Parts: sequence; structure tokens; C-alpha cells
Amino acid sequence: MVVGVCQVELHIPGSSSLKAKRQVLRSLKDKLRHRLNVAVSETDYQDLWQRAQLSIVTVSTEAAVVHSVLSHAQNIVAAEGRVDLVDIDVELR
Repeated sequence: MVVGVCQVELHIPGSSSLKAKRQVLRSLKDKLRHRLNVAVSETDYQDLWQRAQLSIVTVSTEAAVVHSVLSHAQNIVAAEGRVDLVDIDVELR
């Protein structure tokens, strides 16, 4: 079994409150969950208005499948116009 974890650090330039930030993140997390069937959670910077870290996790019996799913997740995040992708860290276990 291969577990893949992708942590993406985001800048949300249009956010002027925690409520606005949560709205953007909720939409992005729902999109990832529904399109890719992955687990997604906000894992850092919960108290900052314009910064966030999401952790995206998937499990498979093959590393190639995990790489593919996490690559698609990165593309979905990068295509989201309301956020800027600051950093990506991918780890397979």
C-alpha cells in the first residue's frame, strides 16, 4: 500500500477576513474531494486571512496511481483563480 501526501501552501490575495478565506478554501476542498476522491484538510495558518496550507492525501496499491492523483490535485489547485500557489511538497510513504 502506498500513501501519498501533498501539502500545498497558498496565498489568497482577495481575502479580507477569515470568513472570506474559508469560503475560498471550502470551494477548493469540495472540488478536490468530488473530482479525485481524496482526503483534504486545512493543516496550517488557520488564523491568517491570506495564507493557508492544505494537505491532500490518497492511498493506492501502486505508486504510479498515487503520483497521478496528486498531480491532478496540484493542477486543480493551480487552476483556481482565487489562490496563488506558493509551495508544494509531495511525499510517498
